[in-house]
Amino acid sequence: MTYRNIRIAGLSALAGALLAGGSALAQTADATVAFLMPDQGSTRYEERDFPGFKNEMEKLCSSCTVVYQNANGDVSLQQQQFNSVIAQGATVVVLDPVDSSAAASLVQQAQSQNVKVIAYDRPIPDTPADYYVSFDNKAIGQAIAQSLVDHLKAEGVPEGAGVLQINGSPTDAAAGLIRDGIDAALDASAYKTLAEFDTPDWLPPEAQQWTSGQVTRFGDQIKGVVAANDGTGGGAIAAFKAAGVTPVPPVTGNDATTAALQLIIAGDQYNTISKPSEIVAAAANIAFQMISGQTPKAETTLYNTPSQLFVPLVITKENIKAEIFDKNITPASTVCTGDYAPACKAMGIQ
Repeated sequence: MTYRNIRIAGLSALAGALLAGGSALAQTADATVAFLMPDQGSTRYEERDFPGFKNEMEKLCSSCTVVYQNANGDVSLQQQQFNSVIAQGATVVVLDPVDSSAAASLVQQAQSQNVKVIAYDRPIPDTPADYYVSFDNKAIGQAIAQSLVDHLKAEGVPEGAGVLQINGSPTDAAAGLIRDGIDAALDASAYKTLAEFDTPDWLPPEAQQWTSGQVTRFGDQIKGVVAANDGTGGGAIAAFKAAGVTPVPPVTGNDATTAALQLIIAGDQYNTISKPSEIVAAAANIAFQMISGQTPKAETTLYNTPSQLFVPLVITKENIKAEIFDKNITPASTVCTGDYAPACKAMGIQ
């Protein structure tokens, strides 16, 4: 769904509320919506997700209150935050769970109090939320891995050469989907997986430490790294640099964080995944429909949950200017700083 279509859907929802009479508007006015994110291991939640969600909610419902909390990878803290926002009167909670299994009890708790839960980015498989909005995580994993495979073939890396695989957190169901996509692409390729790692809580230092061990173990047998997000990819790159490996083998990523965009421009990271405003706009529109007393339509179903999934775009050095900077998804002024400024200028990014 395009941004324009999402905005039209939001306007249609508002029109529906108006036609339904004053009761729906009364329900919407001054409603509280909570936006609970899982960790600070990735900078995307602070850089884009929360600001984007808040802006979209303000467009749809200027009188609504948006409460933001980040659990910093702590399951118990997220439980406390969940309790807190319900006590503050939240009628819709947009939840990106720290632990997908543990979040099942949060959904049950909310539904017992007539509070709607939108699973955001990461699914909650064990207990269906009221809605799930995300990117197609399996497609993300397959896309970044296939992009790397294609690059290795184009560079003449011989069949049978080895790559490392760095997955996300074992408590994150979305990480499992990304891993499944990576597996599908690598298993169908001519390259072999030398070693694989599930990164606790998506923490970059964990990915860096593991990669350091693999560099010692395999040395120049490592021809590439499929990392499930930019944080783990950045950790891998740091490990290669600390070991004096030059050039760094191509490393994938996901989320298009500022740091990853800089690494791609510098030639240290091979790809990432751009996640523009679709997911936050969709989540805001779904939340607005819920507080208006409506039932959002679903494009598909995942884990018995009505769902809307988006397929984002692989970004490499070849298309980063056109897809990120020319479209102003991320301003050049935030990326092309310090040591990265000359490389940006050489690529016409300004």
